[in-house]
Amino acid sequence: MKKYKHLYLFSAIPIAIIFIYRYLPVLGALIAFKDYRISLGFAGIFTSPNAEQYGFHNFIRLFTSMVFYRVLSNTVIISAYKLIITFPLPIILALMLNEIRNMHFKKVVQTISYLPYFLSATIIYGIILSLLSPVNGLINNLAVVLGGQPTYYLADPKWFRTIVVLWDVWQLTGWNSIIYLAAIASINPELYESAVSDGASTMQQIWHITLPGIIPIIVIMLVFRIGGLLDAGFEQIFLMYSPPVYSVADIINTYMLCGF
Repeated sequence: MKKYKHLYLFSAIPIAIIFIYRYLPVLGALIAFKDYRISLGFAGIFTSPNAEQYGFHNFIRLFTSMVFYRVLSNTVIISAYKLIITFPLPIILALMLNEIRNMHFKKVVQTISYLPYFLSATIIYGIILSLLSPVNGLINNLAVVLGGQPTYYLADPKWFRTIVVLWDVWQLTGWNSIIYLAAIASINPELYESAVSDGASTMQQIWHITLPGIIPIIVIMLVFRIGGLLDAGFEQIFLMYSPPVYSVADIINTYMLCGF
């Protein structure tokens, strides 16, 4: 540690940030077992009395709620849709970007695909509203011009989950492809040279060299995504939350905040 003291000094700041924002908030889990009042502040986490029924009153109240199973099913369904639809797309994008030989064009495409990740949920909701608003939304205006009728997509249960999934596709596909591009870059180029000399086509190279080379990363990312199956995207849903779509939009996070 004495020899590399400067490196440890540099790492102290990110370690402190991780501890403060990732580990310290875990203490808040005690609130679930307490009769906690927000006016008590941080100290109330430890000084509040235990909830009734050996501290499990809040859990019993949740599990016996009439809408709990609807909330749980909505959470799992939305997360499953996101997993099935959004997980393969970064892999496909990474494979496509890897085959682009014009480096200038490749960088432009990468930059454009990364940009949505840096937009806040509120800004993206504003974009969606400007597209789907029944009054002056671009899509509804186009529908009226073509002789159709405007549709209030954000208040239509049939469209709500589709909009949420498409939001994730647009915002995260480019950013999530970075890790797969890095994995592809670590594959030995001699494998491709041997495949070309043996007459392998581009698709054969992708299928027999690229995909097997990044399978470990794919499996790791899939495990992470499955581990977050009960996180359906609170910010997205809360911003588009309204009574007409409660039946399909109410997830565990929104229920705990607004309904519980």
